[in-house]
Amino acid sequence: MLRYTPAGMPAVEFRIAHASEQEEAGGRRQVEAELGAIAFDAQARLLAQAALNSGVRLQGFLAAKSRRSRRPVLHVTNIEFVETLNEGDADASAS
Repeated sequence: MLRYTPAGMPAVEFRIAHASEQEEAGGRRQVEAELGAIAFDAQARLLAQAALNSGVRLQGFLAAKSRRSRRPVLHVTNIEFVETLNEGDADASAS
C-alpha cells in the first residue's frame, strides 16, 4: 500500500519471498527465505500498482530497519517485472 513519508515522498513496504534449488557441498538443496523491503518514489509507485505475488527482479542495498532494529531490509533502487521466474529470482508481495 502506497504511503507518504513526512517529507512527502511515496513509499511502499513489502516482503520478498524467495524459493529456489541451489547446489551446496556437491548436492542440491531447497532454499526458501523471506526478507522485508522498501521502495521510494518511482519504484514505490510501480509496486503500488503491481498485482500481489508479481514476479520481479530487484536491485538495491541492505540496511538496518532502524536505529533500534538491526534487522536487514532491502532498499529497492531498481525493479524489473518478469512473467516467469528463473532460479534465483525473487517473488515480491506488497503488504
